[in-house]
Amino acid sequence: MKMKILAFGIIADITGKSEWTIENIQHTDELKKHLENLFPRLKNMKYAIAVNLLITNGNFELTDGTTVALMPPFSGG
Repeated sequence: MKMKILAFGIIADITGKSEWTIENIQHTDELKKHLENLFPRLKNMKYAIAVNLLITNGNFELTDGTTVALMPPFSGG
């Protein structure tokens, strides 16, 4: 199972990339744990996870071909 990861703002700065693929992750909790192990600065940061353009709340199942976006906090003005 392969999915595309998109990172925005400071998350792209932390990871050093704005787009990459990842395999064999079953759900968003597992993805978050995996990313925080690779990039420890994410552990202390609040960020939203969107799956196929929908912001998720809680644990969300991931499927082959999914696009996941990692979005830092943002504010309007």
